[in-house]
Amino acid sequence: MGYIETIGFTAAALTTIAFLPQVIKAWKSKHTKDISLIMFIVLTIGIFLWVVYGFLILSMPVIAANVVTFVLALTILILKLKYK
Repeated sequence: MGYIETIGFTAAALTTIAFLPQVIKAWKSKHTKDISLIMFIVLTIGIFLWVVYGFLILSMPVIAANVVTFVLALTILILKLKYK
């Protein structure tokens, strides 16, 4: 793996991990009042499009990061809808 892919995977890991505390907090507290529904809908759609883009350009860092991030963002979105 070259340095460019290393940078890509590092960026992917950091931006993906950033969602984890929010998922854990929302899951444990069952409180999502302060999370913007519209923002998470738009974000989740955008992340899905990044996944599609990653497959189109065959970029593993883009695919890997955004598949995991999509699952985390979708989890937050589902929790937001469930715990309104």
